[in-house]
Amino acid sequence: MSASPTQPTIGVLLAAGAGTRLGLGPKALLPFRDRTLVEELADVLLAGGCSEVIVVLGAEAEKVAALPGLARHRVLTNPQWAEGMSGSFRAGIMAASAGNNVMVALVDQPGLSSEIVARLLARHRPGRITAAAYPELSGTLRRGHPLVIDAELREEAAESAAGDAGARLFLKAHPGLVDLVDCGDLADGGDVDTKANLHLLG
Repeated sequence: MSASPTQPTIGVLLAAGAGTRLGLGPKALLPFRDRTLVEELADVLLAGGCSEVIVVLGAEAEKVAALPGLARHRVLTNPQWAEGMSGSFRAGIMAASAGNNVMVALVDQPGLSSEIVARLLARHRPGRITAAAYPELSGTLRRGHPLVIDAELREEAAESAAGDAGARLFLKAHPGLVDLVDCGDLADGGDVDTKANLHLLG
């Protein structure tokens, strides 16, 4: 049965990585707006309309979990976090209450705002996946995060995850289920992957 347009959506914030390429420790702990990225983005998901937020941790999980700003959220540790994003993606989705949509977001995207979250929730249609998209220089839209996975698609999306691919394999297999929502007026969808991207935290 499809979820209704008013179906609660649970936010899943993937924050397990060690930030190896960046070389500054887990991205979750990067300073941002007088606290840390993980605290800020978890609150953004809630402020944008998610009914609750599950934060999936891995690297330095105990240190991250102790952050005061995470006390209001549900924290989950993925013991196999080093094996790739798929385990954290799967754990977060399956930890959400059955029958709820999930919104998956990445902790290394400081441009995420409550306005983006609210826009995706408002545009979501039952039985489908709704993804934030950002315009390329060519004018075409590039699919990015966050994305809303409908309740009836959660299990299949979780099962399809492998290696360092979260939803990617499922989305490639079912392109007709994906609705892109242009969020280019709100952010550029940039990731903090290397030190060259640290300006995104400014």
